[in-house]
Amino acid sequence: MNLENYFIAQFNSKRIGDDGAVVGGYVYSKDAFFENVHFKTSWMTHYQIAKKSMLVNISDAIAMNAKPRYALLSVAMPKSITKEQMRSLARGFQESAAFYGVEIIGGDTISNTKLDITITIISEVTKPLLRSGLRKDYLLAYTGSLGRSIRDLKKLSNLGSIHRQSKFVNITLRQKFIQNASRFLSSGMDISDGLFSDLNKLSEVNNIGFKFFKKIKKTVGCSGEEYEMLVAFDKREKKTVLKRAAQSRVKLNIFAKSARMKYTNRCKSHHF
Repeated sequence: MNLENYFIAQFNSKRIGDDGAVVGGYVYSKDAFFENVHFKTSWMTHYQIAKKSMLVNISDAIAMNAKPRYALLSVAMPKSITKEQMRSLARGFQESAAFYGVEIIGGDTISNTKLDITITIISEVTKPLLRSGLRKDYLLAYTGSLGRSIRDLKKLSNLGSIHRQSKFVNITLRQKFIQNASRFLSSGMDISDGLFSDLNKLSEVNNIGFKFFKKIKKTVGCSGEEYEMLVAFDKREKKTVLKRAAQSRVKLNIFAKSARMKYTNRCKSHHF
C-alpha cells in the first residue's frame, strides 16, 4: 500500500472511494492544484492556471454523471502577485465555471509563498456513476487519446514549449458522452493519475483484474492528467455504448475486459 492509500485508509467513511462523495442527491468533490506540484507559472498564464484548476474539479462531477452547480474556491497567493494577474485568475475561474453552469458562491483567500488552489464542487445527481459495479467479462474503454499530456509535461520540464491548445493546458471534458451513455455503463471514473493507475483503483474496489486485448505502451498508460473517461460496461451493451459515443462525437477505445486475475500497476505513484 502506498502512502496515499495508507492515509486514506485511516478514515472509514463509506462515502470515500469515488471521484466524489455522494450524500443524498448531491456529489461533493475537491481537488488541489498547487504551484510546483501540478504546474509552474512559467508554463501557463494565470488565466490558464485558473481555467485548468476549475476544469480538473468539474471533471470529477461529470465522471460521476452529476450536474455541477456550485463552487467554493480557496486561493493562496504570493505577495508578489499583481492586480492584473489576479484579474486573469478571476476571469479563468469565472469563464470555465460559467461554461458548465457552475456558480462560484464563496471560499477563502490567503497570502502564501506560491500560488495554491483548491476547489470544492457541489453537484446534483440522480443516478451516480460509481467505480464499483464491475463484473467478470465486462468491457473496459477510454475516451479520446492518451499519452499527450505526459509528452508535453516532459517538454515543459526540459524548458521546451508546447502548443497553446495542448491537452496539458486545455482539458476537454466528456460531459455529453456520459450524459448520453450513463444508463448503459456499469462503472466509471476520469483518468487523472494515468490509465494503469486508475485501473488499479477499479481493480481494488471490484476485486478483479483485466485481460488486455493489445499491448498499451507505458508512456501512454502512465500519462496522468488526461481527464478522459475510463468506463466499463456489459459486453451486451457494446453496440449501444459505441453508438452513444459516436452520437457524442467521442472516440471510444475498447482495450480490455475484466477477468478473475491479479492486476499489477506498471506506473510509479504520482503522489507519494
